[in-house]
Amino acid sequence: MEEQKENVHAGHRQRVRKRFAEHGFIGMEDHQILEMVLYYAIPRKDTNLIAHRLINRYGSFSKVCDAPIDILKSDFALSESAAVLLKMIPELSKVYSESRLALRYIDKSTAVEILRPKFIGASSEKIALALSDANDKLIFCDIVSEGSLAATEMPVRKIVDSALRSNAKYAYLAHNHPSELCVPSRDDLNMTRTIASTLGSIGVKLVDHIIFTSTEFFSIRSYKHFEPYFN
Repeated sequence: MEEQKENVHAGHRQRVRKRFAEHGFIGMEDHQILEMVLYYAIPRKDTNLIAHRLINRYGSFSKVCDAPIDILKSDFALSESAAVLLKMIPELSKVYSESRLALRYIDKSTAVEILRPKFIGASSEKIALALSDANDKLIFCDIVSEGSLAATEMPVRKIVDSALRSNAKYAYLAHNHPSELCVPSRDDLNMTRTIASTLGSIGVKLVDHIIFTSTEFFSIRSYKHFEPYFN
């Protein structure tokens, strides 16, 4: 009986892999994608039931991947390997998105594309900085701090030091709003003015400050009402 079950699972997995090879994840629901991902950490058990349980608990594939490892293990009896595999997915997405950017120049039109991958899978507020030279060549792009602007001081010194070490001429600031409210707060605007003024004193122009949520972005510079914050 056990051998028969394994044969059934093997046949099902082979069909799912063939479908993916031909069409990718097109037409597959979240629980089906999750079921397939778990094949590679749970080789001999049916992963359909656990996939349904995870989606029912968290509501979406992305939220399952964002769940804490200890909860995945304790509440769903996932192995260390299976839990780590799920946690790797947002990080792999980030690495993939960044590495496929053949364009290594940054300006107003490409800043969102270049900075967005820094916030994939982020559950807390992070602050990213991108720097370019006089020819718009990207020379620095990384997270420079974690924590809400309202709760922690913007790392002004680190931003200035990075700009000086890189001999930058232009800077792009970005941070995310885990609340999913994609509008600047008063703290966001005040800090934008502070950073713009401080960078300006060393000959670096702050081009934009972009706010990201998981699905949207807000370019502060693109609104004329906020242009004075960059002077």
